[in-house]
Amino acid sequence: MKKLLACAVAFALGSAAVAADAPAFDPHRLSAEVKTLSSDAFEGRGPATPGEAKTIDYVVAQLRAAGVQPGGELKDGRRGWTQAVPLLRAEIVGAPALSLRLGGRTQALTQGEQIVVRAALDGSRRVDIENAPLVFVGYGVKAPERHWDDYKGVDLHGKIAVVLVNDPDFESGQGDFGGKAMTYYGRWTYKYEEAARQGALGVLVVHETRPASYGWATVKNSNTNAMFDIVREHPAEAHTRLEGWIQRDLAAAMLRAAGLDFDALKKQAQTRDFRPVELKGESLSAKFAVDAKVITTHNIVGLVPGSKYPGETVIYSAHWDHLGVGAPDAKGDRIYNGAVDNATGTAALIEMGRAFARGPRPERSVVLLNVTAEEKGLLGSEYYATHPLYPAGRTVGVINMDALDPHGPARNFSISGSARLGLLDDLVAVAKAHGMSYAPDPHPEAGSFFRSDHFSFAKQGVPAISYESGNDWVDGDVAAGEAASKAYTEAHYHQPSDEWQADWSFTGMAHDLGMLYTLGARLANSREWPNWANDSEFRALRDRTVAERR
Repeated sequence: MKKLLACAVAFALGSAAVAADAPAFDPHRLSAEVKTLSSDAFEGRGPATPGEAKTIDYVVAQLRAAGVQPGGELKDGRRGWTQAVPLLRAEIVGAPALSLRLGGRTQALTQGEQIVVRAALDGSRRVDIENAPLVFVGYGVKAPERHWDDYKGVDLHGKIAVVLVNDPDFESGQGDFGGKAMTYYGRWTYKYEEAARQGALGVLVVHETRPASYGWATVKNSNTNAMFDIVREHPAEAHTRLEGWIQRDLAAAMLRAAGLDFDALKKQAQTRDFRPVELKGESLSAKFAVDAKVITTHNIVGLVPGSKYPGETVIYSAHWDHLGVGAPDAKGDRIYNGAVDNATGTAALIEMGRAFARGPRPERSVVLLNVTAEEKGLLGSEYYATHPLYPAGRTVGVINMDALDPHGPARNFSISGSARLGLLDDLVAVAKAHGMSYAPDPHPEAGSFFRSDHFSFAKQGVPAISYESGNDWVDGDVAAGEAASKAYTEAHYHQPSDEWQADWSFTGMAHDLGMLYTLGARLANSREWPNWANDSEFRALRDRTVAERR
């Protein structure tokens, strides 16, 4: 870590050649762009919908007017503005028929209430499950390096796994999984993947608001519309036939009917000695058709070419998509506008492009990457990271912007998760000059490191961070910042009410973008190659590409 810090000091105190005075970012322009992108006319910016076409047209027009060049796929020797991203799109046809068999009685379940099931992504065109046995598998973790196996000796073929969300040490804050900080084993995506590897017919994640870090409305709204995945040669290796969530009260009732206590069994699941428990006499039935097809959505890519090292790139990223049109809320609103999430990041990307295109030309190229299908599982960024238009080994770093705070300025900032890397040290050094301090992720239990597009790049070894607006507001201190964050998560996150507000000042975003510009400009005008800390799981991946940077 000392070596990383030394690099950051040199970076911050470097020669005039790497200095960069940030231009002023206009909060009024940011507000106008967020207002437009999150208007009903864009229909919630769903991938492969009319809203996508409107979004691409708008973002490209803004980037072109700002002086940014197209940076997408090559066609006839010239770059366009987009990168095609082929995805499997699957949607349940009509209302699914769902029921539980408990104690000799059949209990009908309503999609979106006690249970949510997703459209099948294993290649099935129809799900027809009749009385599949249920098995409680604790946290659904198989981690040999931690000597942990929640699947000890169980055969899940033809059965439904019932699994807890988050890590085994979330409740106590101590243990083998990072305490309160969520590991990838705690993410629901991992639990689906592992259940598939174990041969399960299906998996149901037990939703609890605290360990999930969001309410049931988020689960419902994120999983009852069309589902997407990258196109896989063998999709059943990554997905079970049935993937879904159930409310905690339903899970407790299921265990109680089998003569078990939810809290007691949950406590057992927090130990290495836990063994899977079959819910005797209980089963689940599910019937629904799936409309599945391969569709093409698009990443939007802008470019400011480097003057000396055009083959080396600094990437700014943000996702343009949201949830589109879905289930109505209590007011009947069906458009999930996604103002904060992530019209703010897309507006920030446009303005960052404007700043670089109209400022001193950087020595390295700057890429403005507006990715698709983040809300479907980081799929647009995963596709780019595995099919890069600019070599990953010569990508200096990625600065991702997701759900920025549209209010006033803060005294601090954070990043998603608690990863240690030189890119963060560089940002800390720049922030100090901008009068801001770094605050570690205040909610590491939410697993935000795995929930934003920088993670797709990290998995390829590319140094990447996702910027988080600060919670220590100049006007109101931490109490005001935390209250606003909590209110947004509970009342607006992934809900139709995430709409532009006239009282948002955007002055905090404007200030923070100046800082992020300085970071990127200094990287683009230096010979620095940030890396992960020596003990990072991503360090070896980065080191494998060192020859590309010589």
